[in-house]
Amino acid sequence: MTYRVFLVDDHGVFRSGVRAELAGAEGLDVIGDAGTVPESIAGIVEMRPDVVLLDVHMPGGGGVAVLRGVLDALGSDAPVFLALSVSDAATDVIATIRAGARGYVTKTIDGAELADAVRRVAEGDAVFSPRLAGFVLDSFTGRSPVPEPQLDPELDSLTRREMEVLRLLARGYTYREIAEELFISVKTVETHASNVLRKTQQSNRNALTRWAVNRQIG
Repeated sequence: MTYRVFLVDDHGVFRSGVRAELAGAEGLDVIGDAGTVPESIAGIVEMRPDVVLLDVHMPGGGGVAVLRGVLDALGSDAPVFLALSVSDAATDVIATIRAGARGYVTKTIDGAELADAVRRVAEGDAVFSPRLAGFVLDSFTGRSPVPEPQLDPELDSLTRREMEVLRLLARGYTYREIAEELFISVKTVETHASNVLRKTQQSNRNALTRWAVNRQIG
């Protein structure tokens, strides 16, 4: 049997590398890939893969946002998700599994191991890199020292660049100083700042700064 695989990662070079690694794997066919949350949700819903290899940290809500979007759209017809991330932090593992992923492996995995992990989750197994399964077991049995991550839809809605602008605003930088720091125009900074205010539902810069400090952003 051949399992159809969709790749989600915001780094195009990495997606190309995974495609190359899985190209010769028996029983796997990479049918598509995407680098943003909206493109990923749309591609998965349209192509209906058997397994989604899911990056955890992406602008716009990350892998959890992709998971939720696909589950909302497809319900019980949703594919199986296997997280493939550089992070092995307990908070990331627990949040991703609670959102609905079937497994979690780190990007240190080699090609043969990754292909095997994809086949295993497609066949119903739960697959984890060494030691990560312990995080999940501890979480679900109430023994985890890591608190369950709190959802923050406003923060998750910000793009990577908007987060950079927000951090600098919270530190008291002027628009011109932010422009120099990020090598962008003042007009672009103003646009990003306006988007941040709108997405976080703050009325002005002072309110935004307080909002950011409360979330330890800066």
